[in-house]
Amino acid sequence: MDIQFSDELKMIASSAKDFAEQYIRPYVMKWDETQHFPIEVLKKAGEMGFMGIFIPEEYGGSGLGYHEYVTIIEEISKVDPSIGLSIAAHNSLCTGHIYYFGNEEQKKKWLPKLASGQHLGAWGLTEHNTGSDAGGMNTTAVKSGEHYILNGSKNFITHGKSGDVAVVIARTGKKGDNHGMSAFIIERGTPGFSGGKKEDKLGMRASETAELIFDNCKIPKENLIGSEGDGFVQSLKLLDGGRISIGALSLGISKGAYEAALKYSKERVQFGKPISSFQGVSFKLSDMATEIAASELLIHKAASMKNKGDKVTVQSAMAKMFSSEACVKISNEAVQIHGGYGYIKEFPVEKFYRDSKLCTIGEGTTEIQKLVIARNILK
Repeated sequence: MDIQFSDELKMIASSAKDFAEQYIRPYVMKWDETQHFPIEVLKKAGEMGFMGIFIPEEYGGSGLGYHEYVTIIEEISKVDPSIGLSIAAHNSLCTGHIYYFGNEEQKKKWLPKLASGQHLGAWGLTEHNTGSDAGGMNTTAVKSGEHYILNGSKNFITHGKSGDVAVVIARTGKKGDNHGMSAFIIERGTPGFSGGKKEDKLGMRASETAELIFDNCKIPKENLIGSEGDGFVQSLKLLDGGRISIGALSLGISKGAYEAALKYSKERVQFGKPISSFQGVSFKLSDMATEIAASELLIHKAASMKNKGDKVTVQSAMAKMFSSEACVKISNEAVQIHGGYGYIKEFPVEKFYRDSKLCTIGEGTTEIQKLVIARNILK
């Protein structure tokens, strides 16, 4: 597959890069050290059209495709993966769930503020006892007249405390039944709905991760997305697209770490010459460049299929699996090329190293991606 980037795509990439350089780069390490979540930057991203990238203009979005989406995430993640993660989660999960599966009334009510960045979105599937085994969730939604009563909690939720709107998957049937879970839209301020503990993380520290807690939370039945029992199936379809964005996040980390290592290797002199001239270093850089090229091809192939409306289950899993594992390896090698300097915060590679690991875990672990791929190729 030959990727031909249009002039429009190059302009969008340049716009995302300029945004990251102006509003993110000066504060990266401060946010990381203090674990500050810069909501104001996400509001600014909304003004740029980055919070509703693939949402049609009629709902207040930018009306762009998946090539543009992954390019924006990649460029921002090259500067700070935490912000790339927040923008990806907002677009793919909460906003995407309402767009792909909500009815017209729900789209008109919630999408304009989400797509503009006025409202920040959260999406709740994972629980303390159910990570990859989402079907075993304990959070329940019991119908009571014209309402549903939610009880339970979700954890590891991006924007769990600060999100204005959350799409939450809760059990409405028997535990373990794939058709026993339903999706609901819940607004911040609804009685019984609160944010819990904010996690103190290894990496991605400027992206908020926290619990969602529901204590007899009463929501109108109009907030049910689709039909009762559709929530889990909707989530699986949604994650197919979301995994492409995690691939893009991984690609941004890979490129950021590689570019830093390449620059350093040309400047660092040992034994009278730049370390890039030593085969041990140059071969590392060769491997890094090749894995980046392969990641890019997998991601944009998935993006192309998504734009055409093709089923992307296998391709998105491949893109996510390969790109995320590659970014961990590449950021590790970038630290190695820097030597002792790679271990200190004056240089950017230690942060890429810490941030990279989440990419092999979030939106389905590497092992889950292998299961998805295997089940489909062995049919």
